[in-house]
Amino acid sequence: MKCLILAAGYATRLYPLTQNFPKPLLKVGDKTILDWLTGDIRRCGRVDEFVVISNHKFAPDFRAWAPEDVTVVDDGTSTNETRLGAVCDIQFAIDSLRLDDDMLVIAGDNVLDFSLCRFVDYALAKGTSCIMRYHEPQEARLHKSGVVEVDAQDRVLSMEEKPAEPRSHWCCPPFYFYTRADARRVREGIAAGCGTDAPGSFIAWLAGRTSVHAMQMPGRRYDIGNLESYKQVCDTYKGITEI
Repeated sequence: MKCLILAAGYATRLYPLTQNFPKPLLKVGDKTILDWLTGDIRRCGRVDEFVVISNHKFAPDFRAWAPEDVTVVDDGTSTNETRLGAVCDIQFAIDSLRLDDDMLVIAGDNVLDFSLCRFVDYALAKGTSCIMRYHEPQEARLHKSGVVEVDAQDRVLSMEEKPAEPRSHWCCPPFYFYTRADARRVREGIAAGCGTDAPGSFIAWLAGRTSVHAMQMPGRRYDIGNLESYKQVCDTYKGITEI
């Protein structure tokens, strides 16, 4: 299994902190965000390679950080305005490294208080591509997120990124599992017109064509969106407490 880490954004809402430094390498406590994520996933014993998908501006920073089991892919973009978008970055990494495997695809700018190993185990047990979901009571936040409908067996009935009229209160955080067969369909999804900016757009397209399941998130995700939220995370984050 490969773990693709989406890290090609420019984090403009965190300027000036991230004007010349990548958000996923910011420290939370005594570790970078990426060290929290990769350290947890290594414990699963399922992933044999991490792939950090970077823009051209920050690729040197990621390469300077990268341990031996991490490959950094430079997507060639240098500004927020010319970024490829998350789904195109995934296809770029697949093409660049000729990847053909199950894939755990995650955003590189969140920290969690639970282990992603639970999600990997869930996906392997289901045998399908999978997402996570959490209940979001505030409708204003639903308009800015991926919103999913599920049946009693966790099967995704519909998923929509940033809906004008949300069909549920289940939000999808940026953590996905693609089966090997479904990872081969990313190019098909792009060609069919699935959105490419939001990382969940491919899964939203895929769920209309094959079975996708949604695990209820077993803990909390700390989204670092601006300077205030970064300070709050630094002050309160205690690491992974739910293994």
